[in-house]
Amino acid sequence: MALDTLERSAPPIFRQGLSTTSKTLLLGLLAVLLMAADHRLQISLPIRSAVALVLSPLQWVSLQPVHAVNALTLYFGNLEEAQDAALSFQTRTIAQAQRLQQVEQLSQENAHLRQLLDLRLQVAGPAKAVQVLYDISDPYTQRMVVDRGLMAGIVPGSAVIDTAGVVGQVTRVYPLVSEVTLLTDRAQSIPVMNARTGSRHVANGDPQALGGSLDLKFVPAGADMQKGDLLTTSGIDGVYPAGLHVGRIARIDRRVDSSFARVHAEPMATERGRHLLVLQPVKDWPEAPKPESTKAPKAKAAAPAPVMPAVGAKP
Repeated sequence: MALDTLERSAPPIFRQGLSTTSKTLLLGLLAVLLMAADHRLQISLPIRSAVALVLSPLQWVSLQPVHAVNALTLYFGNLEEAQDAALSFQTRTIAQAQRLQQVEQLSQENAHLRQLLDLRLQVAGPAKAVQVLYDISDPYTQRMVVDRGLMAGIVPGSAVIDTAGVVGQVTRVYPLVSEVTLLTDRAQSIPVMNARTGSRHVANGDPQALGGSLDLKFVPAGADMQKGDLLTTSGIDGVYPAGLHVGRIARIDRRVDSSFARVHAEPMATERGRHLLVLQPVKDWPEAPKPESTKAPKAKAAAPAPVMPAVGAKP
């Protein structure tokens, strides 16, 4: 008989120990008993404390990757929020600066328009307010374009002024816009008068001298003229009304070999705003209304009273 055919388990008569089910029930009851005793008497507290103390470094090491990932996530999240906040703050700052500049510009334009309104009330003739659109990009001329033309009643030869003085003259008129030639243009001339002495001269534009000035030609070398004298319009040309500011004398060159002095004047209207006044030529101004006579009309002669015949007289 082969050895592998022998039954290795003990015969039932010689069975030793408890069965598997009994062991399970016994161990379960023992576990419940230990849990109840530990809950009441805290038997395993020292054991748990010792195990926790031993495992504490391992727990700390195992939690470090989690903490590192959380810290990196929080850092990049805060960094992104800070960048968004900085970008939003910069955008608001730029918008507020732009609004501040617009408010400042509007304040300056408002003050300039008030000055133009006062000037318009002071000018005797008709005046039209215009706005500068752009400067003509021509290196040989100094002109600009305004937003009023023939349909608005602008005529060629009209004087253009601002609060500082004469700016130039309308040289071309189109249906909707007009071209204004500045005083510093070579082709522009204006009759002026020295406000201090009353002497009259003709000023021509000189765009090169002093960065753009007026040149008074054929001025006698011995003429009474000083630096800083005010030049105004004389009004003898029939275009510019008398008394408008034109410029101030900035330089006088007197030469021994010449009988004439070279006089340069700086225009008063150097810092032009966006709004100007256009005056019609003086020769086209309507006549001022004649004042009504204050004298009382003469009384008509009274008709002679009829003569009554005397009593008893024959007719």
